[in-house]
Amino acid sequence: MAEQKIIDTAVGAKDGQTKCPKCGATDISINENTGELRCNFRFTFQAEVIEDMKSGVGELSGDEMGSGAVDIDKNAESMVTLKCSSCGAEVVINLNESSQARCHWCRNMLSINSKVPNGTVPDVILPFNMKKEEAKSLISNFVGKRKFYAHPKFKSEFTTENVMGVYFPYMLVDMKGHATFEGVGEHEKSRRTVKKGSGDNKREETIYTVESFNVKRECDVEIDDLTVESSSRRAGASEENETNNIINAILPFDTENCVKFDSNYLHGYTSEKRDTNRKDLQKVVDSQEEEAIKFALNRSVSEYDRGVAWENVHVEKEGEKWLAAYLPVWLYSYVENPGKHNQLIHYVAVNARTKETIGSVPVNKERMLLVSGFIGFITFALLLFFCLASSSGGELKGLGLSVILGIVVGGIYFACEYGKYRNTAARHHFEHETKINLKNVKKADSRVKEFETESSLFKDANNTLVHIEKLHV
Repeated sequence: MAEQKIIDTAVGAKDGQTKCPKCGATDISINENTGELRCNFRFTFQAEVIEDMKSGVGELSGDEMGSGAVDIDKNAESMVTLKCSSCGAEVVINLNESSQARCHWCRNMLSINSKVPNGTVPDVILPFNMKKEEAKSLISNFVGKRKFYAHPKFKSEFTTENVMGVYFPYMLVDMKGHATFEGVGEHEKSRRTVKKGSGDNKREETIYTVESFNVKRECDVEIDDLTVESSSRRAGASEENETNNIINAILPFDTENCVKFDSNYLHGYTSEKRDTNRKDLQKVVDSQEEEAIKFALNRSVSEYDRGVAWENVHVEKEGEKWLAAYLPVWLYSYVENPGKHNQLIHYVAVNARTKETIGSVPVNKERMLLVSGFIGFITFALLLFFCLASSSGGELKGLGLSVILGIVVGGIYFACEYGKYRNTAARHHFEHETKINLKNVKKADSRVKEFETESSLFKDANNTLVHIEKLHV
């Protein structure tokens, strides 16, 4: 790709915050019904959209980065002095604690777009368009459906009063390129049943006749707004003492509606600064781009009903663009066993654009185990009754089978209920949810051989398996 181009998204930013275009007021907040800005006289107006958010991925060429996505200046001072453009007063702000400020003399909201070190202010922001009361209701309903096995202490302490609106940092990545995938595909031609063994060992087995092919796919690819966390605390997976995967799982956002960053949007919300750079995230982005292409290509290999084992993958990038973004989340948190070695922070998160709600609730494991054991015992008793009623001389065999199935049923019930409460496997399914467009897909397949196998699966197939690359910093 060509030399990197920096898109200056802070062009036109003022030291004083954007004023209302109708009355000139500077006390501006967000209208949570529409996501628009609103001054204290109730005039609403739209924030600016940067030109690079309007252009399509098809026009992308070379390597581009927003000025908010460049490497963080580690040597910059965290204490910054802002000069109020309305009254001239100076206000000191600690960037480790906040990224917004208000003049204590004239109440003018101050912009920090041009005052903070590289990497602190994002290029774009996606405004909240959901009121806090609605988020509290969604969180309350989510928890309410999980009260039966919720821990008693949590039930007594649960309140939505501590729900907070938070802007979390992400990178939005566009990519245009050319992909080549090569591998082996298998198609089931026929199957038949054969009898093997003799006497008590007599059994039936299925023999599969399979055709094997060399498979090759080439295509032009456009990926729009691949969204990855730029906070090391949340990127990749849950920490041992936090359920951070919950926040990842509420993706995707409607990032096409992002606007140019304006600190007006931060009024009334908290925000988190990113602590990673592009070089930290590039491997994660490359992996997710490849996985998104792989899953999109499945439409072109549907004839290989036993799957495809992709062995050689190459993505040649013609252009890639990175923008730093703030995306809105309503967040509830609860600390289980505070101060102890087994402390765990639970989150219930609401996507403040799509209303997607996912969370983790502390579990009363004793009650869940008791009910699971009871269900397992009932299963055991019923199966044993039917086995004894229908068998002659097979009591021991029926007893053993009943015990095994009782344990299995009880275990499955426990796993399903625990998963419902804790959502440990919840994540953003980027392989399906990334906006991707494949063009000029070319096929080049050739038959290799026909063979018979007793296996119903192509064990090397990976076209429906997702690889999740975790962040390492």
